[in-house]
Amino acid sequence: MFDVTHFMEMIPDILKAFQETIIMIGISLTVSIVVGLPLGILLFVTDKGLFWENRLIKSVFGFAVNFIRSIPYIILLVALFPLTKLLVGQTIGPIAASVSLSVAAIPFFARLVETSLREIDKGVIEASIAVGATPWMIIKDVLIPEAKSSIIQAMTVTVISLVAFSAMAGVVGGGGIGDLAIRFGYYRYDNTIMIATVAILILLVQAIQIAGDWFAKSIDKR
Repeated sequence: MFDVTHFMEMIPDILKAFQETIIMIGISLTVSIVVGLPLGILLFVTDKGLFWENRLIKSVFGFAVNFIRSIPYIILLVALFPLTKLLVGQTIGPIAASVSLSVAAIPFFARLVETSLREIDKGVIEASIAVGATPWMIIKDVLIPEAKSSIIQAMTVTVISLVAFSAMAGVVGGGGIGDLAIRFGYYRYDNTIMIATVAILILLVQAIQIAGDWFAKSIDKR
């Protein structure tokens, strides 16, 4: 069932696919942090009873986040083909797949950030307001430091979700491990490649989870 000789012959293709998966995850994670972190903070601080309470902003951005999250990734991937074509000039390959991965990851990560911030004791925020801290100071010196361990855990969950999404992108030629599994493991009934790609994905997720747990624990000084 598992042909070692064939596996050795396919190692260059497997390494190339793994590299493409890392590229997809790296780009989309970076974009999701840059956009999703501020968005998650905005969703939290504009909530009722917080120092930037604003029902309109909360509703608009909350609806946008829920709207994107309600679309299954494979549908979002196809629906974003025109945007992907506009931004990167093509709809196949790891760079092109990074567009839809980023769009899917931003609201997902933003909600996790919002949830992380809700774990902070409201008394800490009220005390900061009482001593005259500005909203920016509260965000920078209170919210993010207090929730940093939880935010790291949110990043870990986001990366693992991106691994699953990136494998799905292989269905439409997105490249990466998923693409290799579809082309060889599924279309060519190549059990060796199918087993190898599944094993790689499992090991990758395990490594990400262990690294994320270790990092979150190491910076948690509570």
